[in-house]
Amino acid sequence: MEIPGYQAKRWRKPVGRQEIQAFVGSLEGRRARKGVFITTSQFTRTAEEYVRTIEKKVVLIDGKRLTGLMIDHGIGVTDLTTYTIKRVDTDYFAD
Repeated sequence: MEIPGYQAKRWRKPVGRQEIQAFVGSLEGRRARKGVFITTSQFTRTAEEYVRTIEKKVVLIDGKRLTGLMIDHGIGVTDLTTYTIKRVDTDYFAD
């Protein structure tokens, strides 16, 4: 069974191609064909272009996408307000 590689970085500056290439190299050391690189920052255009050109499957998750995933799955977030949307029940008024 293949164990995919992963790496998470809490960075303020964008993650560039050099960091992604190093990550891909570490995948080779584990004989992994897939990997996930997560950052709280963002990726440079050259980093995103690089993962599209390589054979290995590398998923890049930036801070914006990470935040969306956290909200969607209720991880590390707290509900502030819940809204109820109502519609008129036309059956209630039927004879």
